[in-house]
Amino acid sequence: VQLQASGGGLVQAGGSLRLSCAASGSTFATYGMGWFRRAPGKEREFVATISWTGGTLYYANSVKGRFTISRDNAKNAGFLQMNSLKPEDTAVYYCAAGAYSSTWSNYAFWGQGTQVTVSS
Repeated sequence: VQLQASGGGLVQAGGSLRLSCAASGSTFATYGMGWFRRAPGKEREFVATISWTGGTLYYANSVKGRFTISRDNAKNAGFLQMNSLKPEDTAVYYCAAGAYSSTWSNYAFWGQGTQVTVSS
């Protein structure tokens, strides 16, 4: 599975962005999908994960209630809707396919990352 994340950009605090993750390969629908982020000088951080059916979701406490993860298996795509963005959300965001998990090492496939910058 090859993944390509897109949709990042510069937004003011309180604004919204929608990240997309385009997948190639017929097996994407059989994997859980996750979003992770890495801010400058910090470790990779879990953001959200969704099961292969889309029926089970899990979020980091820092984004719960503001971010929504979703997927469209028919289109081999995943999404992360980010609302009420804060400067501390600034990071490179990565989509990944693998187990339904909050642990990055449980994901076998990774996209290249898309930069999200939130100005105060």
